[in-house]
Amino acid sequence: MNTSAIGPDFNTPVGERYFEDYVPGASYAYGSITLTEEEILRFAGEFDPQSIHTDPEAAERGPFKGLIASGWHTASVMMRLYADHYVSKVASLASPGVDELRWTRPVRPGDSLSIRTTVRSARPSRSKPDRGLVHTDVEVLNQHGETVLTLSAMNLLRRRTR
Repeated sequence: MNTSAIGPDFNTPVGERYFEDYVPGASYAYGSITLTEEEILRFAGEFDPQSIHTDPEAAERGPFKGLIASGWHTASVMMRLYADHYVSKVASLASPGVDELRWTRPVRPGDSLSIRTTVRSARPSRSKPDRGLVHTDVEVLNQHGETVLTLSAMNLLRRRTR
């Protein structure tokens, strides 16, 4: 599993990153994680037991003409890359949620996934001056550069003390 930055990364390492380091308009890419058929079957068997994810023969006859990963598996891969590389390890307070989660293309065994993040906005909290809210647009891409998942994430982050 290669989960390093793809291209330019933040000037500040993830273990030293604070709210001020998330500059609107900045984009970063990280990857990749390759999904095997065994992993797809195991995840789906435990968390999303639908035949398009758990039964290769039934999936062949289904709408996608083959086995596909659960969208929740794809989202879990996104979260691993996001947590490892994008969200601060010292200033993250929580996430109030995500908006507009979309699965745009099936993920199949052998697909290698990476993420592209773009800081949409970053604003200091009006009620708690020690923190800010960062909105990030996230795309999950397969090895062909095709988008397979999109979402808008929100993260509360501590501000640097001066």
